[in-house]
Amino acid sequence: MSRVHPSSFARNTTHSIENVIPAPPHRNMEPVASVRDSGYAIHAGILSANECDTLARELSRDSIPRTRAGARHLMNAPAVRSLACDTRLVGIARAILCSSAVPFRATLFAKSPDTNWLIPWHQDTALPLACRFETAGWGPWSEKSGVAYAHAPAWALSRVVALRIHLDDSEPGNGPLRVIPQSQDRGVLTDEQIRACVNAQSSVECLTPRGGIVSMRPLIIHASSKALTGEPRRVLHIEYADSLDLAHGIRLAVA
Repeated sequence: MSRVHPSSFARNTTHSIENVIPAPPHRNMEPVASVRDSGYAIHAGILSANECDTLARELSRDSIPRTRAGARHLMNAPAVRSLACDTRLVGIARAILCSSAVPFRATLFAKSPDTNWLIPWHQDTALPLACRFETAGWGPWSEKSGVAYAHAPAWALSRVVALRIHLDDSEPGNGPLRVIPQSQDRGVLTDEQIRACVNAQSSVECLTPRGGIVSMRPLIIHASSKALTGEPRRVLHIEYADSLDLAHGIRLAVA
């Protein structure tokens, strides 16, 4: 089996994170329409098996600090940065955002028999920011590995989409992503409101083949159970915004 070097992603990339605008729109508009309506979509067959193998090897290097759930702040990893700027991914993100698409954060989520974990129902509301500021609707603040974070208002989160690249098959037994369809347009919810929504609506498991991508809005209510089998589940979660500058004095950090 031939090997794919990390630089192979570069054939589909631009040279700068903020210079990814020229990517062509995503040709298959059905998944894009699903994101706009339901808050998520599954895009099958985006990466090849060789590309998944290469990315998995790069993410297993000792130079990448690991947490129990995987690894955060991966945009400085060359293979991740290259993939994030790949025109296949940027094209999907642009079509969903109806605008430019700038990758700003990458996180690895990894489940295995040694690192098995769950995430309860929630929304993704915290954003990495270049500096702290005092503005209504932002906060509370925290710091993760030297990067400032604040919980953001709905208007800022509506300018973000996440692409989850599956390095393994996502199956019912290895803790797949579960979502509440059409919950992304309800704004930032309290824990009680999230529980009420989960109790009132059916959830969907995002079963995705290796090399596929799940696109999702950060405000969609989602969760992930512990794996029931020994099969690994590795997902590279890359987030895009229509601009790093969300407003005057409010700039996303690249992390």
